[in-house]
Amino acid sequence: MSIVILDFGSQYTRLIARRFRELGTYSVILPGNAPLERIEQENPVGLVLSGGPSSVYDENAPRPADGVLDLSMPILGVCYGMQFLAHQAGGEVRRAGKREYGKADLTRYGGQLFEGIQGEFVAWMSHSDSVTQLPQGYEVVAETEDTPVTAIENPVTRRYGVQFHPEVVHTPKGGQLLANFLTICGAARDWTAAHIVEELIDEVKAQVGDGRVLLAISGGVDSSTLGLLLARAIGDRLTAVFIDHGLLRLGEREQVEAALTPLGVHLVTVDATQEFLGALTGVSDPEQKRKIIGREFIRAFEREAREYGPFDFLAQGTLYPDVIESAGGLSSDKSGAANIKSHHNVGGLPDDLAFKLVEPFRTLFKDEVREIAALLGLPDPVRMRHPFPGPGLGIRILGEVTPEKLDILKRVDDIFISGLREFGLYDTCSQALAVLTPIQSVGVMGDERTYSYTVALRAVTTGDFMTAEWARLPYDFLGTMSSRIVNQVHEVNRVVYDITGKPPATIEWE
Repeated sequence: MSIVILDFGSQYTRLIARRFRELGTYSVILPGNAPLERIEQENPVGLVLSGGPSSVYDENAPRPADGVLDLSMPILGVCYGMQFLAHQAGGEVRRAGKREYGKADLTRYGGQLFEGIQGEFVAWMSHSDSVTQLPQGYEVVAETEDTPVTAIENPVTRRYGVQFHPEVVHTPKGGQLLANFLTICGAARDWTAAHIVEELIDEVKAQVGDGRVLLAISGGVDSSTLGLLLARAIGDRLTAVFIDHGLLRLGEREQVEAALTPLGVHLVTVDATQEFLGALTGVSDPEQKRKIIGREFIRAFEREAREYGPFDFLAQGTLYPDVIESAGGLSSDKSGAANIKSHHNVGGLPDDLAFKLVEPFRTLFKDEVREIAALLGLPDPVRMRHPFPGPGLGIRILGEVTPEKLDILKRVDDIFISGLREFGLYDTCSQALAVLTPIQSVGVMGDERTYSYTVALRAVTTGDFMTAEWARLPYDFLGTMSSRIVNQVHEVNRVVYDITGKPPATIEWE
């Protein structure tokens, strides 16, 4: 039982799926033109037509496949989806006299979608077209000052539409509206972390059978949680390989080992520091560094696969957003053999290294993985850790990577991240990092002149990492961090804070 969301190109489609899941109902995103047979495979009890940039009256406007709108289940149209429902039923949609973008107050609202909602209703608008004439059987159930037709419904056919985005945080009561739609659909609310874990374990057991599974552990929440899930499902037939390339944060290797080994994960830790740093000697170009680190990872991973193999399966922490971006929906084949390409999480294994893929998280969002991690006992320092790039500190040292520079950056990074935790600021940031620049400048320490490194601190807030704002950390905190870094890391005499958003900058410096 699920809610199927047909994607017509809205930037918020993923949020619709996440909101339904947060409300306890499994939801799936499929392409807007997904065949009827593909939709029915998901056993839906309700359908959502997403927003999108097109106009319904355009010649090549996207539309659902034949037979989809004839399904005898509730359908909710959001923005473009609402306009399409009105248009196909004989209504009229035209370019709005005034484009509405941003927050708007509903001047009135009612009907089944708004059941039980009281008080002010603020909605997030983003549209240039509007429904100007209702089709037969529909009624207006909400409006704003600039949009007379803000929400519509046909209670007989159970077709509903909203011109705003109920899924975004800018529509504070949008969750209540989506919950009402679930009630209309008669949807079950059993999509919980405990339910997910039970289903995933059963699926892994069925897929793997008596086979052996190889997993690359990065230290991040996805691969660490996957290690715990697989260990619970197949025990010591899992071999998890953690390659320490020497570019990790201070104490990170020990933290990963302490988090996973006591929980039953058969973890093999490989110290490949010398191989990686040797290959990076004399290399300053960022892309070249990335390629070298990826190549060395492949070599180290292959060595361990040969030593501890043979293996039947390769496990990966692929998430649902990756599936949506790469394939436009879920694959119906969850057990076929696959040659591992460079776009997979392990960094790009050779074409001739064939495994069957195990990807239990391919239907999950990051926040759902974190919930599973908590249920499986993953410690919070790993479970709630900020994203960390695969090349590690190698791309946070501008220019050549040397053991001396790594030592400096590890100590600076540890002071900054530990400070964020100490001052209760870590969870207010989406990602935080320190960068060692090649800039050396004059300073004074005591009565002596210094000529030492400049380090940059960076922290951002974001919901999707596609765009980001620089984090407004308190001045007192930044001052404290600067003093600690300069006093404790003698190779540094200047600290700067990056206040650039994304765009125009990226979150990482390289």
